[in-house]
Amino acid sequence: MLTKYMKPFAGLFLCLISGTGVFAKTGRFQQAVDYQMEVSMDVKTNRYTGTQVLTYTNNSPDTLNRVFYHLYYNAFQPGSMMDVRSRTIADPDRRVGDRISLLSPEEIGYLHVKSLTKDGKAVKFNEEETILVVDLDQPILPNSNATFEMAFEGQVPVQIRRSGRDSEEGVRYSMSQWYPKMANYDEQGWHANPYIGREFYGIWGDFDVKITIDKTYTIGGTGYLQNPNEIGHGYEDAGVKVPQPKGNTLTWHFKAPMVHDFMWGADPKYQHDKVQMDNGITVHHFFIPGENTSENWEKLKEYTPKAIEYMSKNFGQYPYKQFSVVQGGDGGMEYAMSTLITGERSLGSLVGVMVHELAHSWYHGVLASNESLYPWMDEGFTSYATNLTMGEIFREGVGNVHAGSYRGYISLAKSGLEEPMSTHSDHYHTNRAYGSAAYSKGAVFMEQLGYVIGKEVRDRGLLRYFNTWKFKHPNANDLIRIMEKESGIELDWYKEYFVYTTKTIDYAIGPVEARGDQTAVTFQRIGLMPMPLDIVVTYKDGAQEQIYMPLVIMRGEKANEEGMPKRVYTEDWPWVNLEKTIVLDRKLEDIQSIEIDPSKRLADVMPENNKVEF
Repeated sequence: MLTKYMKPFAGLFLCLISGTGVFAKTGRFQQAVDYQMEVSMDVKTNRYTGTQVLTYTNNSPDTLNRVFYHLYYNAFQPGSMMDVRSRTIADPDRRVGDRISLLSPEEIGYLHVKSLTKDGKAVKFNEEETILVVDLDQPILPNSNATFEMAFEGQVPVQIRRSGRDSEEGVRYSMSQWYPKMANYDEQGWHANPYIGREFYGIWGDFDVKITIDKTYTIGGTGYLQNPNEIGHGYEDAGVKVPQPKGNTLTWHFKAPMVHDFMWGADPKYQHDKVQMDNGITVHHFFIPGENTSENWEKLKEYTPKAIEYMSKNFGQYPYKQFSVVQGGDGGMEYAMSTLITGERSLGSLVGVMVHELAHSWYHGVLASNESLYPWMDEGFTSYATNLTMGEIFREGVGNVHAGSYRGYISLAKSGLEEPMSTHSDHYHTNRAYGSAAYSKGAVFMEQLGYVIGKEVRDRGLLRYFNTWKFKHPNANDLIRIMEKESGIELDWYKEYFVYTTKTIDYAIGPVEARGDQTAVTFQRIGLMPMPLDIVVTYKDGAQEQIYMPLVIMRGEKANEEGMPKRVYTEDWPWVNLEKTIVLDRKLEDIQSIEIDPSKRLADVMPENNKVEF
């Protein structure tokens, strides 16, 4: 997120504007939205009513005869697709299981549109569980705007998955996915996926939201509060006297520029702490104080700014002026400018979840690849960034901070359950296959990419990727092309094997034979995925040499990396050859060991055959 390098925020909005509309260089487009919403919550019935004015900009070359809205809360009803999926999948999420099927009418969630007009004229609409299908009498033409006005009502479900009320930790409201949200339309068409509990994909725009609720409640989440000196609750300027509200409610007014979602948490017991960073970013923490929270949440105020600063330096500048960590939800979940996390955790767990959800601000919030279609580009890259950030702020950088991700992926690869990372997140056959692919294998993808092109080049490419594609919904090829340009190496094969197949990497050291004053070493490719090899030979006198074998299809090679021995042998390996023999100008009795990839970045599923000792 931020650091001292973050200069004027005025420049931010020029960058944001460049991220909307039609991309002249790519031929792609993206739609734009402007939401104005007013909602009133009844804390006794857990029901709310609202109005929404949505200005929708069709930047596509297509004429739109229908539009779709997400109505996420309708998933929390017996018999819904989420309910059925949760009860029939082989390894159900323990947080869900059969709980939705057991909800009473007062415990279910719902979100219903009561009226809807387009440009002042009523339109036909039909509620199909979590999707509202809207047929337009007058289509939305290319490069034109339409204004939709609606009235809606909802009931907050008992806390089950991400959203809800009265969580196990006593948080009253975790208000995520709470409003009718326009589905995204891009070069692949509409993405009106029913909600079964996995990922999201949204349209960037501006949100202007007014929330009326019982005056004892404190709200934290997305957006900048516009009336802090009317609200109080820790938002007001120091020394400002907050007037007492008339009646029993307060209206909170938030604005959020260039975001693709809006979340808020609310509880009368929240403690609100603020930390002002040197670069102008305000970090907000909202939690319910108690013996299981207060001590660690106080310490969290040190770690959140550190994480923002580290990530901004290494992954791209965090572009907003605040970030809010809000106790709520059912674990950890990312939202625009904010996160919901459960709060009764050990310090390491609390910081770890905060860091992971914060890292989503880059890959879910600002780059925002289609998280449903490319979950590994969000969850995986977020896990990669989390591993590095935790190693830095806890000073645990010694050793391989990504070892857990590698173990998770290799375990999946050996399980027989693996599915290609190109699988849509909703359609993985098991939760394990989805989780290990999206989180673990996605993180391995990025760390192993550093093995292929070099760590420094990968790191430069990651910053270039962020700065090139922020606010533009990049896909897998966009990332690969950035890395190809940065490295000068062709990488289409890497994407195609590691993303679109479940073929695994397994190299081995074969026969090692003495040939007089020389030694012949044979390397074998056992797995179906080819990879370049870094091989280190250690001699009994302590000297080391490196053998480097890039693939022919790379059409280039990485520079020798810092900390690696001098290369004494480099030769391209055609991927069709299952063996390759090289000859060292040293006697066999001089050699102590030969090892493939001592850096442990190669995701070899059988590392036991990667080293021989003499």
